[in-house]
Amino acid sequence: MKKLILCMMLITASCMAFAQNSPVTYTVKGVLLDSLTLEGEPYATIRIVKKEAPTKPVKLAVTDTNGKFQEQITGSGNYVISITSIGKSTVVREFTLEESNKTMDLGNLYTSDDANELAAVEVVAQKPLVKVDIDKIEYNIQDDPDSKTNSVLEMLRKVPLVTVDGEDNIQVNGSSSFKVHVNGKPNNMMSDNPTEVLKSIPAHTIKHIEVITNPGAKYDAEGVGGILNIVTLGGGFEGYTATFNASASNMGLGGGVYVTTKKEKFTVTGRYNYNYNDRPRSYSEGFTEYFDSKTTERNTGSSKGTGSFQHGSLEASYEIDTLRLITMSFGMYGGDNDSKGQSLFTTTNNATGDIYNNYNTLNKNESSWYSIRGNIDYQRSFSVKERLLTFSYNINTRPQSSDSYTDYTFKKEDIVNDWLIDRLRNMRSDGSQNTTEHTFQLDYTTPIAKIHTLETGLKYIIRNNISDNDRYTMNANGGFEHDNDGSSHYKHLNNILAAYAGHALRYKAFSSRIGVRYERTMQDVEYKETPDKNFDVNFNDIVPSASAGFKIGQTQNIRVGYNMRIWRPSIYNLNPYLNDANPTNVSQGNSNLKSEKNHSFNLSYSSFTSKFNLNFSLRHSFTNNSIERVTELRKPSEIDGWKNEAVDSDTDIRYSTYKNIGKSRYTGLSGYVNYNASPKTRIYMNVNGGYNKYESPSLGLENSGWNCFMYGGVQHTFPWELRVSLNGMVSTPYVSLQGKGASQTDYSVSVNRSFLKKRLTISVYASNLFEKYKDYKNTTDNINFKDESVYKYPARRFGINVSYRIGDLKAQVKKAARTINNDDVKGGGEGGGEGGN
Repeated sequence: MKKLILCMMLITASCMAFAQNSPVTYTVKGVLLDSLTLEGEPYATIRIVKKEAPTKPVKLAVTDTNGKFQEQITGSGNYVISITSIGKSTVVREFTLEESNKTMDLGNLYTSDDANELAAVEVVAQKPLVKVDIDKIEYNIQDDPDSKTNSVLEMLRKVPLVTVDGEDNIQVNGSSSFKVHVNGKPNNMMSDNPTEVLKSIPAHTIKHIEVITNPGAKYDAEGVGGILNIVTLGGGFEGYTATFNASASNMGLGGGVYVTTKKEKFTVTGRYNYNYNDRPRSYSEGFTEYFDSKTTERNTGSSKGTGSFQHGSLEASYEIDTLRLITMSFGMYGGDNDSKGQSLFTTTNNATGDIYNNYNTLNKNESSWYSIRGNIDYQRSFSVKERLLTFSYNINTRPQSSDSYTDYTFKKEDIVNDWLIDRLRNMRSDGSQNTTEHTFQLDYTTPIAKIHTLETGLKYIIRNNISDNDRYTMNANGGFEHDNDGSSHYKHLNNILAAYAGHALRYKAFSSRIGVRYERTMQDVEYKETPDKNFDVNFNDIVPSASAGFKIGQTQNIRVGYNMRIWRPSIYNLNPYLNDANPTNVSQGNSNLKSEKNHSFNLSYSSFTSKFNLNFSLRHSFTNNSIERVTELRKPSEIDGWKNEAVDSDTDIRYSTYKNIGKSRYTGLSGYVNYNASPKTRIYMNVNGGYNKYESPSLGLENSGWNCFMYGGVQHTFPWELRVSLNGMVSTPYVSLQGKGASQTDYSVSVNRSFLKKRLTISVYASNLFEKYKDYKNTTDNINFKDESVYKYPARRFGINVSYRIGDLKAQVKKAARTINNDDVKGGGEGGGEGGN
C-alpha cells in the first residue's frame, strides 16, 4: 500500500512538472479579403514558419469558404505567416507570440493582383507554374529550373496546349496556324519562322509564356490555334542589371547579352544574341510509284549546311506623369544560311527493271532573311481605374534573298524524254522577297459599374508583298543567260480596315467576354511580265467570339468558349514562281487563294493547388474552305509558268500547289498535369490527342486518323543545389489530306548549378545520346501515284551553357496595355529566304 501511494505521488509530481515546463499553445486567426471586392478569399494556402527557420513550416492550412482561418501553434517566438492563392498576390506578415497574450488576431488581411514583397524575410515554397484566366493559360518560365539551360523552344514542350515534335514543328491547340507575340506585340518573323527564332532565345531571359486560346475581338482574326505571347523579364526598382551568356554544342556556338537600366521615370532594355549553326550532314531518300505508267522514280541524297542567326531588341518607356506613358521599341531577327547538297535520280520500269532518266544534281544555296520592326505607343490613363486610351503605330519590313545554283550531270543515252534533257540545264535562281507594312491603331477601354468593361478600337494596315525571282540558264558557251519565261515579278498589295467592340463581365466567381470584329480587306495583285493577269478583290469578314468562366472555390475553374479565326494566305502560299529545280517534281503558289475560316468550340477544366496543377481541354473545330497543299500529276504543258516547248504528251510529272478545296474536322482532348512531389521534386506531363478528318470532294481525296503527342519529365534538386531534369517525348504519326507523317521519340537530360550567389550558372545537357540519326518518314497518296520520302537528320546533341549576371535591377520597360497586334497572315516560310515555293 505504501509503495502504491509513493508511486502515485511520483506520477503526480511528474505531471505537475511537465505541465509547468510544457510549451504554451497559442491561437492565430484572421480573415483574407479581396482588396477590391472585400469578399473573402476561399481555400487560400496558409504557411506559418519560425522567422529564424523559414524553410521549415510549423503549420500548413487553408482558409475556409469565407476566407477565415484560426490555427493553433505551440511555442512562443517570432513567426512569419504567408497566404497565397492562384492569381492573387502573396500576403506576408510578421508577428510575435508571447505568454501574456494567448490569442493573436491578425484582423483583415487584403490581397490583390499587385505583387508585394516583404524585405528581409525569406519564404521558401514552390510557386505554381501555371495560371488560368478566362481566355488564356500562363506558364511561368522563370520558376522552372530547366530555364537555366534550355531555349524557349525546349520550354514550349512543357506549356499546356502546346506541342513540339522531334522535328521542332510547333502546334497550338492542335493547329500549326498560330501567331507569336512578344510583350503583347506581334512579331511576324517569329510567326513565320517560330522554330528558328525560338530555339535561339535563352529561356532565362523570359518571364512567362501565355497561350491565348480564345482571343477576343481586340485581336486580329488570324491564327486558328490562337496566340503565343512571350513576356520578357520584369520587376520594378532603380538600378541596372546585365546578363551575359555563352553556349557551345556539337552543332554550333552562341552567345548574348541582356541589359536593363532604370532611372526614375525612364527605363531601357536591350538584348542581343548570336548563334552559329554547324549541323552534321543529313541524308534523304524517297521513291514515287506511278500507277498508270508502271514506273518508279527513286532519289537518294545528302546535304550539309552552316548558318548564323541573330536577334536583338531595344525597348524604352517614359512616364510623362502618372496618367501618361510613352513606349517605344525596335527589334531585329534574321540570319543567313549556306548549304550544299547532292542527289541521284533514277526511273525504273517496274515490269522489266530497266533503268532510265538517270541523272545527278549538285545544289548550292546562299540565303538571308531578316525582320526589322519599330513601334511607338502613347497611353493615356484616367482617374477611373482601368480606363485607357491608346494610340499606336508600327512599321515592319521583312527582306529576304536567295541565290542558288543547280548543276546537272548525266549521259544523253540515259535520258529517254527529250523535254527532260532540255530541262536538265545548269541554272541559277536569284530571288528576293519583302513584306512591308504600316499599321495605325486606336484602342479605348473603360470599366462600367465595377463589374463591366467595354473595349473598342479601330485599325488600318497598309501591307505590300513584293516577290522578284530571276532565273538564269547555262547556254552552249558555258555562260548564264536570263530566262524570261522562268522568271517572276509579283506584287500583292493589301489595305485592311478593322473595327471591334467587346464586353467583359466579372461578377464574383463568374466571368465572361463577348465581342465582334469587322474586317475589310482590299487586295490588288500585279504581275510585271503578264499584266493581263492583274486583278483586285475585296473581302468582308465578321468575326464573333465568346467565352465564359466559373471559379469553383479558389483552385478550380471551368471555361467554355467559341471563336472564329481567319487564316489568310501569306506570300509563301501566293507566290506564283515555279520551282522546278527537280523537273519531275515542281511546285508553285496560288495567287487566287481565299482566306480560310475556322470555327472552334472548347470546354476546359482547371485545378491548381500547391501540389497539383491540372488542365484538361476538349476542343472541336471545323473549316469548310481550308488551304491545303495538294500534289497531283500534270502534263508539263498544263502548268502555268512552264516554258511552251514541245513536250511528250504522255509525260506526267508531280505538281504541288495550294488550293481552297479542303474540309477539315478536328476533335481533340489535351491534358496538362504537374505534381510537386516535394519542394525539390516536380513531375509533369503534357498530352494532346485527337481525331482529324480531311476531305476534298473536288479531287476525290479523303483521309482521317488519330494522333497523340505526349511529353513528360521529372526535375529534382539534389544536395549542393544540383538541379537535374529528365525529359521524354513520343508522338504517333500525323495525318494530312494526302498522307501521313512519322511517329517520333525524343529524350534528354540536363544538369545545372548556380554559383556566386546565383549570379553564375553553368549547365550541361544531352539528348538522344544513343542515336546519332533519326528517320522522319512522310507519305503522299493519290489515285495516280504514291510518294514516300525518308529524311535522316542528326539527333544526338550535347553542350554547355554559361551565364553570368551583374547588377540587381529587376525592372522591366513598361508596356502599354493596348498595342498593335497584326495576326492576319498565314505563316508558312520554311527557313526563310526561299526563292519560291
